[in-house]
Amino acid sequence: MSLRPDLVECWVFRVRDPGGLEILLIKRAAGRIFPGLWQCVTGGIEPGERVPAAALREVAEETGLGDEAIEAFYDLDQVASFYDEGADDVVVSAIFAVRVRPDAKPMLSHEHDAFRWLPPAEALRLVIWPSYAESIRRIREQLLDPELAPWFELTRAGERKAR
Repeated sequence: MSLRPDLVECWVFRVRDPGGLEILLIKRAAGRIFPGLWQCVTGGIEPGERVPAAALREVAEETGLGDEAIEAFYDLDQVASFYDEGADDVVVSAIFAVRVRPDAKPMLSHEHDAFRWLPPAEALRLVIWPSYAESIRRIREQLLDPELAPWFELTRAGERKAR
């Protein structure tokens, strides 16, 4: 039996010299569920859409960062599940990451009202959900390691590059 996720999450990060790794956090706008929450890009999967394609689409929709800004696309080999009291159901999210150019400039959608590029330690102080902390750890420990990162890298079509 296979399990199709309900949502995608996609962490946007860049590596700058000097300064190193920076994680993009976006703040949920007023009038939405969890207003003021700092998060990564998160969204639904459209009918018939491949899961990795949904992650890239959501990045473009929520940050304006498209293919020209993306240096690499990764599967974090991570899923998160949580209880949604509104639907009285368990929701599953597949988690990805994109490394963008150091000069990439986000442009927020109506869903968010602020963004910050932060080093991992500062990002960890702002995020709430335990899976967010795990995602940041995986970016720092796996995706910045030139020997490990290729195992997580995907093509823009969502196929694993290392086979």
